[in-house]
Amino acid sequence: MHKPMVLSVLISAGAVAGSPLAYAANSLVFCSEGSPAGFDTAQYTTATDNDAAEPLYNRLAEFERGGTAAVPALATHWEVSEDGLTYTFHLRDGVKFHTTPWFTPTRNFNADDVLFTFNRMIHPDHPFRLAYPTEFPYFSGMSLNKNIASVEKTGPLTVVMTLNAVDAAFIQNLAMSFASIVSAEYAEQLLAIGKPGDINQKPVGTGPYMFQRYQKDSNIRYTAHKGYWNPSQVRLDSLIFSINVDASARMQKLRKNECQISLNPRPADLAGLKADPALQVIEKPGFNLGYITYNVQHKPLDQLPVRLALDMAINKDAILKAVYQGAGQKAVNAMPPTQWSYDDTIKDAPYNPEKAKALLKAAGVKEGTEITLWAMPVQRPYNPNAKLMAQMLQSDWAKIGLKINIVSYEWGEYIKRTKQGEHDISLIGWTGDNGDPDNWLGTLYSCDAIGGNNYSMWCDSTYEALIKKARTLTDREQRTVLYKQAQQLLKQQVPITPIAHSTVSQPLSVKVKGFEVSPFGRNTFSGVSLDD
Repeated sequence: MHKPMVLSVLISAGAVAGSPLAYAANSLVFCSEGSPAGFDTAQYTTATDNDAAEPLYNRLAEFERGGTAAVPALATHWEVSEDGLTYTFHLRDGVKFHTTPWFTPTRNFNADDVLFTFNRMIHPDHPFRLAYPTEFPYFSGMSLNKNIASVEKTGPLTVVMTLNAVDAAFIQNLAMSFASIVSAEYAEQLLAIGKPGDINQKPVGTGPYMFQRYQKDSNIRYTAHKGYWNPSQVRLDSLIFSINVDASARMQKLRKNECQISLNPRPADLAGLKADPALQVIEKPGFNLGYITYNVQHKPLDQLPVRLALDMAINKDAILKAVYQGAGQKAVNAMPPTQWSYDDTIKDAPYNPEKAKALLKAAGVKEGTEITLWAMPVQRPYNPNAKLMAQMLQSDWAKIGLKINIVSYEWGEYIKRTKQGEHDISLIGWTGDNGDPDNWLGTLYSCDAIGGNNYSMWCDSTYEALIKKARTLTDREQRTVLYKQAQQLLKQQVPITPIAHSTVSQPLSVKVKGFEVSPFGRNTFSGVSLDD
């Protein structure tokens, strides 16, 4: 829930922040919106981080381009035991890892790489994890660290994963970014030289593009992986992510052909982009949710009446009009209505500032109480203008006697601090990752997701039991019954206030061919080419 290379021509060393990027004729420039925290994708959950890692890696299964089906990738096929607990993966032969200035592989991809990738996330005492301590919020947030009993090889190209309990979304989960396969041989080299952290800053994968260099707040550069196992998908000599936090700057670069694909236009810019004959704009209903999260471990937000008061004092209609400008749908539930199992009987409490004031007074919250509201510094598909939204919430909550202090940080720092629970209230959102309800109800609001994507720090034992039981069932109707109960409980307890589901608009040059807009908000460059 939500990016560049060794070039085929000489590149000027002058590509620094603020200057135009030089690039080869067969180079594609992608105007991205933020700087990734790193490239060890198992550590991260934001689209900014996942996009930057996407060209570098493959997974056992991957989502078809532009779709939601998980299809074979580094595994050519797999079998599932009758009891649903054992998965046998048959690995693709002849897959090559990247050869870079910092690593030269001596063998092809095999079962040892799969074992390293998953055992590092499963076992806290794994040697590499001890040398490079980190957390894996997605993996643990979905309880995979508890549910995967073992990962074993039965041959050089065969891996068997055994689960403790049935996981209806297991293959879908393995197609997500956190499950990208990392080279065990490279990890051993890094341990031997005492630099395990380089796995995050000097990445090595099997993906269609190889990492060249990264300059924070400026650009990331990738070059084509000429030995890629699926050569038809590598159609560019090089790929550049040009990092531009400001939406206006991104659109200006797109119009000048300084980038050929850009992220997250402002709603006000769409008419002009659509009128430009050099551009195309792909629009799709967003599989996303922009929402407000209340840190229930901070006073006075630990009291349900206080959260109810904040919720009913928000003028959502005004926010939809000003922030989304016609490109958003009002949200009342904890996931989008296009997600199967969505409970359409859930309704918002009516907008009622007077009742909200009475609730605060009864809860002992004094007029003038100060609360921090954290606003994202970047534009996201689910929130085109977090600063404006924060200002409107500040005004709404001032009307019920609260003093709201707006706080912001650089995007990576913002995510890190909110995961640690430093905020009182924060603006955040999610674009679905795999099409399963657990990717919303488990990943964002479960007890296991605290410290990961559960920014409200909310943990309810009844809710937890419902979603964990649903995860072990394969019958969709049975799962739907449990998920609807969970949605009702979540709405009653108000750890979040849903605001909007936005329409996703993807502007790009008419020269770009083969780019597919992902329902999961991924930006994938496999199979993408540029017309001369």
